[in-house]
Amino acid sequence: MGTTGTPTNITQGSRTRGGVGESTLRPDGILKVTGEFAYASDMWHEDMLWGQILRSTVAHAEIVSIDTSEALAQAGVYAVLTYDDLPTEVKHYGLEIQDTPVLAHGKVRHHGEPVAIVAADHPETARRAAAKIKVEYRELPVVTDESSATAPDAPLVHENRTDHYVGHVPHPNILHRQPIIRGDAEEAAKKADFIVRGEYTFGMQDQAFLGPESGLAVPAEDGGVDLYIATQWLHSDLRQIAPVLGLPEDKVRMTLSGVGGAFGGREDLSMQIHACLLALRTGKPVKMVYNRFESFFGHVHRHPAKLFYEHGATKDGKLTHLKARIVLDGGAYASASPAVVGNAASLGAGPYVVDDVGIEALALYTNNPPCGAMRGFGAVQACFAYEAQMDKLADKVGMDRVEFRRLNAMEQGSLMPTGQPVDSPAPVAELLRRVKAMPLPPERQWASSEGADVRQLPGGLSNTTHGEGVVRGVGYAVGIKNVGFSEGFDDYSTARVRMEVVGDEPVVTVHTAMAEVGQGGVTVHAQIARTELGVTQVTIQPADTQVGSAGSTSASRQTYVTGGAVKNACELVRERVLEIGRRKFGTYHPAWATAELLLEGGKVVTDGGEVLAGLTDVLEGECVEVEEEWRHRPTEPFDLRTGQGFGHVQYSFAAHRAVVEVDTELGLVKVIELACAQDVGKALNPLSVIGQIQGGTTQGLGVAVMEEILVDPKTAKVRNPSFTDYLIPTILDTPTIPVDVLELADHHAPYGLRGVGEAPTLSSTPAVLAAIRDATGLELNRTPVRPEHLTETETCWTSPRN
Repeated sequence: MGTTGTPTNITQGSRTRGGVGESTLRPDGILKVTGEFAYASDMWHEDMLWGQILRSTVAHAEIVSIDTSEALAQAGVYAVLTYDDLPTEVKHYGLEIQDTPVLAHGKVRHHGEPVAIVAADHPETARRAAAKIKVEYRELPVVTDESSATAPDAPLVHENRTDHYVGHVPHPNILHRQPIIRGDAEEAAKKADFIVRGEYTFGMQDQAFLGPESGLAVPAEDGGVDLYIATQWLHSDLRQIAPVLGLPEDKVRMTLSGVGGAFGGREDLSMQIHACLLALRTGKPVKMVYNRFESFFGHVHRHPAKLFYEHGATKDGKLTHLKARIVLDGGAYASASPAVVGNAASLGAGPYVVDDVGIEALALYTNNPPCGAMRGFGAVQACFAYEAQMDKLADKVGMDRVEFRRLNAMEQGSLMPTGQPVDSPAPVAELLRRVKAMPLPPERQWASSEGADVRQLPGGLSNTTHGEGVVRGVGYAVGIKNVGFSEGFDDYSTARVRMEVVGDEPVVTVHTAMAEVGQGGVTVHAQIARTELGVTQVTIQPADTQVGSAGSTSASRQTYVTGGAVKNACELVRERVLEIGRRKFGTYHPAWATAELLLEGGKVVTDGGEVLAGLTDVLEGECVEVEEEWRHRPTEPFDLRTGQGFGHVQYSFAAHRAVVEVDTELGLVKVIELACAQDVGKALNPLSVIGQIQGGTTQGLGVAVMEEILVDPKTAKVRNPSFTDYLIPTILDTPTIPVDVLELADHHAPYGLRGVGEAPTLSSTPAVLAAIRDATGLELNRTPVRPEHLTETETCWTSPRN
């Protein structure tokens, strides 16, 4: 990913080797880079069958008939199931709203919807059999955008809605609507000396994880099923799977298999229910692995959006008001759209102080592909719009773009548009100052006495330019992202910690249901155990449903919440070990003195795990095990009329500076550098922190200049479901990413930490767009930017280059 620069302000680690604050290596790192790590798609079971899904070829249609006879007659086929074969009355599932059918019934609502499933003795046999299933469709009109979805005669995507949002929306094809109203934006607009407006379009992005969806279901002797699955949330899957199978939850045993990336795309079910249904029907293990084509249809995507913004400012640069309307396309099923709407609305003003706000955010039901969770979760789309607005307004006022932002930046104590105070550090102005102060990369790095190095030029090794018409641009952006689940969700995690002596060494085992999807939680949990218990040897048990829920690996919450649970459980283990020691040795033991242990009224007072380092004789023949839940402070739902409420647990902030070079004649862009400054509260593992920031930054780069799922507006069919036509950044596209890390503790959080991975995804995209605008003078109000946007005649805006 290029060079990292030197991270600053990262504190030293704990006194225990490999503890909190140290850059410990991942236990799975070497296996992954050498290709030896076992991912879900590598699983194997004796005598297993292969599952295959038949998907709809149209986006909206009545199902007239389904004929499975030819598929069933094919040699090697063990089962073919349709909606009518489902074993219980529960035939739908969903994260919040159970509106997604296990298999289509009566009609299909989007291109690629599952219609039937097949189990056969070979994957090619299963695919051929699925192709022999005959489905007769009667196509229906499609709704693909707000105008077609909310027209008086619009076809209803869901005819008989009963969810709790339906009474609060003006049309049945609007899934959820959330206003945020504080002050009087209309009246405040009269006081503005300058007003800027913008209409912005944000494309549909895919999570593009490298390991496609896969899982293995094994029927058990007790009538239940064991499911080994790549997912983000084991217990949420369990809650949705068991009712469809007609089994109690304790008979659906789930174990996390190797996950090859997630980014929100594995929060919803994919083949979990299908594999289990086939395994229970055939009595044999069933493995399902999507190919890349199927993967594009098998998970939700980032919501495409239309955003309409108006900002005002006084002559001295102070913001007067904000009016905004954010329209998210949720596609055919609800998934996480209601929560994404809440995020987009509540964070839609950005990290700025503006007293008079009127924001409306809504999500549509359409016949486009379902959209849901993706890294940044609604805040990404809003950040793209409000940061473009900040540049426009700064230019109108006649101020430096960074200084304009710093003048209006929120700080600790500022009020969000929801009325919630920001009660932890909010170093927005400082992050902007730091990222602007970073040294700029040298000009014309591609030039040499022997000619241009095409690898450093826009277009790269395609050798399309030798520097003619190449212009540099620099752009800035900053964003705000919530951490953890919001709006009154009971967001908790569970950890089981066991301490015992093996040989003559204390050993700790940590067991949680946290999905390790590449974020490094397995490393952090071991660091916490070493810090709190003073041990070296820590074993991380595989994640499964035999321990309490850890919630989802999303919303930048796992280190905060599951890390908090591990820390809490370790503290209780420490207390119990010391109680055993007092019973055995009284109030004196050599280790007590070594660790400077204090006893006050029979209670242990100590500064951490160091106290246990010499107590192996205490646990001889005994072990201590604790399972503990941990919750952060509660939140509350936003008022559905005003959007007021204490909706979020914590906020994180990141700022970027992008440096680009643009060939203005050919429309080619080369991002030279994406510098980032971010406050992380506490860097539990500095190396992982930098990796998370660089990874999130790169995904933001992708949506700025490359990534978009294209959906035909007439048929709602996906046009580019492959990595041939859906482009993601490679190492050749990824710029240098220097990182400046601040550690300003949030006293509400364990160790003062903040969630890290999502915030850089917000601000990297608008920073790149700002830099391209700076180079070209074009308005560029959509993502991703394509060559034709840079070479065709476009409206120009006020710019330093105009």
